[in-house]
Amino acid sequence: MSQQKARRGGTVWALVITSVAGFMAALDNLVVTTALPSIREDLGGGLHDLEWTVSAYTLTFAVLLMTGAALGDRFGRRRLFLVGITVFTGASAAAAMAPGIDSLIAARAAQGVGAAIMMPLTLTLLTAAVPAERRGMAYGIWGAVNGLAVASGPLVGGSLTEHISWQWIFWLNVPLGVALLPLARLRLAESHGTGAPLDIPGTLLASGGLFGIVYGLVRGPADGWTDAAVLAALSAGTALLVGFVLYSTRARNPMLPMRLFRSRAFSGVNAASLLMFLGMFGSIFLLSQYMQGVLGYTPTGAGLRMLPWTGMPMLVAPVAGILSDRIGGRPVVAAGLFLQAAGLGYLAAVITADASYGIQLPGLIISGIGMALYFAPASALVMSSVAAKEQGIASGANNALREVGGALGIAVMASIFAAQGGYESAQSFVDGLRPAVAAGAGVVALGGVAALVIPSRRRTGDGGPSTAPATEPAAEPALATTAPPTPL
Repeated sequence: MSQQKARRGGTVWALVITSVAGFMAALDNLVVTTALPSIREDLGGGLHDLEWTVSAYTLTFAVLLMTGAALGDRFGRRRLFLVGITVFTGASAAAAMAPGIDSLIAARAAQGVGAAIMMPLTLTLLTAAVPAERRGMAYGIWGAVNGLAVASGPLVGGSLTEHISWQWIFWLNVPLGVALLPLARLRLAESHGTGAPLDIPGTLLASGGLFGIVYGLVRGPADGWTDAAVLAALSAGTALLVGFVLYSTRARNPMLPMRLFRSRAFSGVNAASLLMFLGMFGSIFLLSQYMQGVLGYTPTGAGLRMLPWTGMPMLVAPVAGILSDRIGGRPVVAAGLFLQAAGLGYLAAVITADASYGIQLPGLIISGIGMALYFAPASALVMSSVAAKEQGIASGANNALREVGGALGIAVMASIFAAQGGYESAQSFVDGLRPAVAAGAGVVALGGVAALVIPSRRRTGDGGPSTAPATEPAAEPALATTAPPTPL
């Protein structure tokens, strides 16, 4: 077999394996939301317990993302990827067989641990296997699958719960995980990061800080923003993150080198990602409830009607990846964020207690195109903004900021909703929904502004695009620190 065919085979396998793994992790962010009534009927528990079936996953996932990336860089990315898949798959089976609400919450937390280990490594493993000139298309497909998973979680959860049982939202992961384990072992090449020792103090500071922030954001809407535990968590988390930043500026081998943020490309794309997920997660969380609680659609019917938005990445994101290869990621990402903001703004303007689906459709389509244009180029911008040996931690940091953005989006938009409306009637729901979605549109538009800060790309010696400014060293070729990909 020729070297070119071997490379092509390795690329295809890497794309399939990392996309499926990313789909599993991203899907479980919101897949439980539409199954909560059935879970309560079977397992019991109060509202507080049901909220934790969602929050336990978000909390451990967001907190441990950078730790998972750092462990992969230190001990081997493929090795830790296999560990993450094993933990996630086992925890999914435990969730499906949970005899009570407490054991379900524990299994959801374990799922988040597995997802935090494997998710940031999907991008580094994919980058290692794909030639620089084809990464845009690969990131496009990866981004399409992950974007679809995030946005279609309520549809998948509602459909499985409605037509089979809620346990199948977890059983779905088991055959996928079992199939991925031998494929990843045989078809992915091993790679490492800098080889520096694990940064224990930085890991503890970052994990503790993120835990406090995300815990406070998750509990804020339910317990109140003036609740003593919420204020303590937010204050302690903020203090620990400030300590992490100060420590990382002085440490010899920090987990997240602060010098990375001197790059306009790295800072810009991370700010855009945080704001994008803030606006998107909060909007999906409320709009899916609007379609069911106000317009009267079933969980499956609501999910199907949101497909012009949530399903658009499967159609447009690969094209967005090709465009980013040709013209650079900055204009594609910025255009996507501004389109998503325009779509959300339109929806905020036309939503009523009896709005027809036809009047909502233009906003859903515009938002879907915008979301699709964002996903692939954003991933490419993150990975090309740093040297190859630092791509693991860059991916972990970006994914952590996305998760924090999602938690913040749900918390902020739920608070706006509660302040302006409520669940008492259809009109009350709409009164809260419209300003919340409008706020989401404004936040995503700010993300578009942040994307414009990213420098225009220039070409690197390996033929791949670079967003690094002329005064900064371009990223090293991603294959430089890896073994050749395993052929098909």
